[in-house]
Amino acid sequence: MIRMSIMRIFASFMLAASCVYSYGFQKAFLPSESAKVFLRQQYSSSGLSMHLEDHSLVRSSQIKIRDHLFTSSHSDQSLRLPLTYAIDHAEAIRRAEEKVAMPWAISIQPESPLLYMPFWEWQLSFMKNELKNLRIIPVEEKFVYNENLKKSARIVNMCFSSDEYRKIRMTYYDAGEGCQVFNSLWYPDSKFNLPVLGIDLLAFNRKKHLAVVDFQPLHDQEDMHELLFEHMLAPVKNLYPSLKGKMSAKFYDETKFFSKEMLFARFESESVVNDELADAFQKYVQMHVQLVRDCPEKVSVQAKHDVLARHAAYDTYSADRDPAVGLFATMFGKEWADEFVHDFLFSLSGKLVEASADPSDGITATSQMNTQNSMPISAR
Repeated sequence: MIRMSIMRIFASFMLAASCVYSYGFQKAFLPSESAKVFLRQQYSSSGLSMHLEDHSLVRSSQIKIRDHLFTSSHSDQSLRLPLTYAIDHAEAIRRAEEKVAMPWAISIQPESPLLYMPFWEWQLSFMKNELKNLRIIPVEEKFVYNENLKKSARIVNMCFSSDEYRKIRMTYYDAGEGCQVFNSLWYPDSKFNLPVLGIDLLAFNRKKHLAVVDFQPLHDQEDMHELLFEHMLAPVKNLYPSLKGKMSAKFYDETKFFSKEMLFARFESESVVNDELADAFQKYVQMHVQLVRDCPEKVSVQAKHDVLARHAAYDTYSADRDPAVGLFATMFGKEWADEFVHDFLFSLSGKLVEASADPSDGITATSQMNTQNSMPISAR
């Protein structure tokens, strides 16, 4: 009996030792999620591919998109890699879309079509495929998604940056048959003295439609930009008779921050959306990206500061005149609407832009509140 008890104790000890050894082996040699991202980057850059997903450890995400969009969830300090290696940007984008269930398949009023959702889907797919190092810019939680169930309205917002663009924001507003809106704004990186790409597509009661797509100039004269662009747009615009309308001066001065080759249309038939607008929109987006690619980079701090100052001037002008503020205030409250316009849609509005004091500083420009809410002094 004593011999049998000793043998059982010895067997239990060996089993426990084996488990500890196995766990230590897994911790030491099986790749963590952040390590897998690092390895994936290293091998993809050398033209090789590796499949690191099929192991027995439970897959833990290195990125949480909840509360503040991005928080590191890797618990082992010894295995953490620098942030540049720990974040899988494609995965972050996928999770950000998943968080707000985009692209939506059904309207908040299920019997109504999501008229401009194909524009959202095409644009985001194009960005993923064509832009270098596309990544999410965290958005304040209150702006990511908002809804008014009593009035059957909801809004979703996402924001991105890439090597080519300082900021690309996307907004979709769905109020069923009453209103559909897709809005996007592409700001080139401050090393490019080029126009911003503005997209504003609206539909009201499936009867009244408004479309604006434009290379919105930063300067009053086209030749003040690094490259000329209106000659590229004119032949494309001429292909779409329905998009050659003239903008009203009710809200904006068409000579300020609008080009002569702007696509502009008011129409009643939804057929224009598919017959002309979709194709023209895609061509303008593609041409804008190509313009940025063709543009020589400005490396001086002052040149970048000057571009950011013009972005701030554009934002201030637009925020003060945006007619959508009233709609947002009605649906989501005035306080939310004002913050949304100034802190998300036009985030440099009412701010002064100052050049960095140190030319070697990685941050070439900073912004501070302009309490007078006037045009940035440096941009006057």
